[in-house]
Amino acid sequence: MQIWKQPISVELLVASTANTAVSHLGIEFLEVGDDFIRARVPVDARTIQPYGLLHGGVSVVLAETLGSCGAAYCAPPGHRTVGLDINANHLKGATSGWVTGITRPVHIGRSTQVWSIELRNDAGELTCVSRITMAMLTPK
Repeated sequence: MQIWKQPISVELLVASTANTAVSHLGIEFLEVGDDFIRARVPVDARTIQPYGLLHGGVSVVLAETLGSCGAAYCAPPGHRTVGLDINANHLKGATSGWVTGITRPVHIGRSTQVWSIELRNDAGELTCVSRITMAMLTPK
């Protein structure tokens, strides 16, 4: 069952994040399904920390991007969504290649949404799990 309440596509997601932290970090949207969004971030000079690992904050940027986009396109037209809380557990470092994330809703309510995000390295190993809570703001 499709959950989107607004038109959504990879092209729309790319356009909506042009000239933002998302594009600056090289995050690429890959796929939109009936109930998920998939995107990836490169592990390169823009995104690593001094030990050569993907910066944990960049993992959170990817997670928040996925969850926020999911919430925004799942909201009725005219509504806005804003983040209330995000958490992340970093499970395994990544030193090269790409880290790919997928988000799916846990809860879509009238006033809040909760989204789960899993990030994996090129070998398919789980590198980070995250959850974001979004507030739904009704039109004024």
